[in-house]
Amino acid sequence: MNRSGVPEPRIEYAPKHYICNRAQEPLVLDGRVDKAFWDAAPWTDDFVDIEGDLRPKPGKQTRVKMLWDDDYFYFAAELIEDQIWATLTERDSVIFYDNDFEIFIDPDGDSHQYYEFEINALNTVWDLLLVKPYRDGGPPVNGWDISGLKTAVHIDGELNTPGADNRKWSIEVAIPWTSLQECAEGKRPPAPGEFWRVNFSRVEWQTEVQGDEYRKVLNPDTGKPYPEDNWVWSPMGIINMHYPELWGYVVFSDDGTNQSFEMPEDERIKWELRRLYYRERNYYETHGEFTQNLKLLMGEESLICQPVIETTRSLFQISTPSSDGATLICIREDGKLWKE
Repeated sequence: MNRSGVPEPRIEYAPKHYICNRAQEPLVLDGRVDKAFWDAAPWTDDFVDIEGDLRPKPGKQTRVKMLWDDDYFYFAAELIEDQIWATLTERDSVIFYDNDFEIFIDPDGDSHQYYEFEINALNTVWDLLLVKPYRDGGPPVNGWDISGLKTAVHIDGELNTPGADNRKWSIEVAIPWTSLQECAEGKRPPAPGEFWRVNFSRVEWQTEVQGDEYRKVLNPDTGKPYPEDNWVWSPMGIINMHYPELWGYVVFSDDGTNQSFEMPEDERIKWELRRLYYRERNYYETHGEFTQNLKLLMGEESLICQPVIETTRSLFQISTPSSDGATLICIREDGKLWKE
């Protein structure tokens, strides 16, 4: 069991939300996002730096649309770009070594058993299943593939051609529910009015033109590329996408009536338990044991919940009543969160 410390995100808990409407027709994928199929989908807010307001806004616009029907979860992404390049052609390569676009999906919001999908401008994909976040011991299941996945990329410019009149590249992705539902509550697709936790990331490397190709800019002090930028839909407050509790809320709307979203009180209670989980893990790293003393974990910070902390030498469980008092919401040392 991983009992190392867990960096605590420096961010107010305010994930973005998106009302995902039902698609009105089948999608014929060509990578273009300016067609009638997508008229029913609003754009998300423009992406921001992964650390949120701690960092400047990205210099290039990224935005996403989503739709759904009985068979697929649909995504469209538009990435403004004057340097359109990609090198990786083998499926399940580490795609973020190129500039890429990434989708993260946690169907039941427990921060375990979630999906990661990456794609570059060559339409090369990497899909994997995370049993649990890396902070909690992983592991990623690279051998997992999305059966029935459909993807397409459109280049508005020229790929791998410095000096070309490049404007953007865009992506369409259709992921079947038959793959996504295996980690969902009840092993089923979402119902109208329900939400899943979702986020997106754009990885952008500093590049320069050498000869007739793009090359990553090297730091002369290290001889290695400068760190990549990470631009996201819902900011994380930490340079780590694998904090599913911070991803956005995607609400599935059937007939256009579910067009508003107010975060349920239980979601705020879950966040308070998550903060206690961070503190317990960090307390253990410092003291070699967990504690039942709430004041040692939270100091003078107030909580809206009434947590009960149970510990052993190497384990902990924190529980508190749900907002209606009908169930308990619980979290344990590996970050798993559930109701009972």
